[in-house]
Amino acid sequence: MPRRNPLAVAALLAALCQPPLALAVQVCELDGQPVNPSNGATTAGKTGLMRCREGEGGPVVREQELQQGKFMGLVRYYKDGALEREFRVNERGNRDGMLREWARPDAGGKSVLVREETMRDGRNFGVSRSWYPTGQLRRVATYGDGEHEQASAEFTPQGQLADLRCGTQPALGNDFDDRAACGFAGGPSNVTLYSGKGVAKARVSYERGERKKSETLWENGTVRELSEIGADGGVDRLFAADGTKRREQQWTTVAGQPPRRVTVLDQEFHESGKLVRERRWRATANGGEPVADASWYLNGQPKTRNEYSVVAGRALRRETGFHDNGRKSFEGTWQTPASGRKELPTGTQQTFDSEGRLRGERVYDERGRIKRERELDERGAVVRDDEVFEDRSRKAVGR
Repeated sequence: MPRRNPLAVAALLAALCQPPLALAVQVCELDGQPVNPSNGATTAGKTGLMRCREGEGGPVVREQELQQGKFMGLVRYYKDGALEREFRVNERGNRDGMLREWARPDAGGKSVLVREETMRDGRNFGVSRSWYPTGQLRRVATYGDGEHEQASAEFTPQGQLADLRCGTQPALGNDFDDRAACGFAGGPSNVTLYSGKGVAKARVSYERGERKKSETLWENGTVRELSEIGADGGVDRLFAADGTKRREQQWTTVAGQPPRRVTVLDQEFHESGKLVRERRWRATANGGEPVADASWYLNGQPKTRNEYSVVAGRALRRETGFHDNGRKSFEGTWQTPASGRKELPTGTQQTFDSEGRLRGERVYDERGRIKRERELDERGAVVRDDEVFEDRSRKAVGR
């Protein structure tokens, strides 16, 4: 075992025995008299501007107005001796009025305004702006009653548009021309959005504030996601970086309060571009009812096919499977109960070999219980034919 330096051990023990560094306690005064904002007895009935410092004689860290013993009015916070944030609070303690924040681009730099917004009883109202320390506009937004954001635009440090949310009418004024960008100027707009690296990341088209088309881009400039919206629905597509389509979804709008978006087609594509799965639904007031579900092998032959129907009040799924040579491998029907309950086989289900010859057959009752099972050889001759009972015991037919 290596020997320890006794001096190093002593220094370590001394350091461990030292008390933790104490954070400076804020010392507050009002009109030259000490007050404690956590002790209402020291501020009761007083009016004026309370000033708090970082320890005795330290720099000012907070100023807050009192009116008749209640914190109401101006509030300021300081950092390293410079004003960092300023706002006002109402009688309920909620921010009310103009709020501003400042920052320093570097340790010795002059403070610059980086945020300015109006509050109404603790909620955003009117125009809200923020800036980069360079003075470049970072974000502008407008709010209505209830803190609902009506429209907004965000920018990169270089001043390029990074994001856009349009309202039902132009709302951003001189900060950004959303009249043209949001399609209020006589036709659909075409807007490009950029990343912080200055690379185009999306292309968006608006018409009278409604987004009609959007494309997000891969770094190489090819389309990554494409969304188009029409009068009754729309389509969403996903692409690989090489331009190969990997998925497509089509949807329609179903009337209601609020209107519902229901998918009616979902297609999946292999990296080679070949269609490998397709599902279809019928739009209803309650959502989407399945119509068909199909899949394919990469050689182009069908793999599975499911068709949905309702017969005598029962929801059914008719399933057909295929060998990769295109010949049928399975055919049967399933009951599809609602609420995610397990499917039950019903009627006759058949299996086939790769040459399309019938090789097996099972018969089920309406409760999903197997009643009979047959097996055939490649010549079509029956080699086994059993009656099956509830306890899974068997009996050869005719015996």
